[in-house]
Amino acid sequence: FFTGWWIIIDAAVKYPKVEDFNHSYHACGVIATIAFLMINAVSNGQVRGDSYSEGCLGQTGARIWLFIGFMMAFGSLIASMWILFGGYVVKEKPVVYPGIAVFFQNAFIFFGGLVFKFGRTEDLWQ
Repeated sequence: FFTGWWIIIDAAVKYPKVEDFNHSYHACGVIATIAFLMINAVSNGQVRGDSYSEGCLGQTGARIWLFIGFMMAFGSLIASMWILFGGYVVKEKPVVYPGIAVFFQNAFIFFGGLVFKFGRTEDLWQ
């Protein structure tokens, strides 16, 4: 997660001109970060229905929340690929690093979210 933001900060500092790096591309990283938080806000027990039965829609609400988070994460990853190829590679710009930085930022945030969600065990807390 941190590495992704570090890469995009490096690209923004190195290429401050809008002609080289359009700063509206930061929106992909912000959406990926929100998706990262949404995905990891719901525990696996809540999705399975083991530990959460009341509240706003119960287990179904947790699954909808997780689904929206994954859709935002995949959407930002796909958008970062579009920015890389559509904005830098196909147009044959002399500077390609900002497009690569946007893609790697979103890839690191996405895979960091997956590792944090599915790479941990929740049995230790029960």
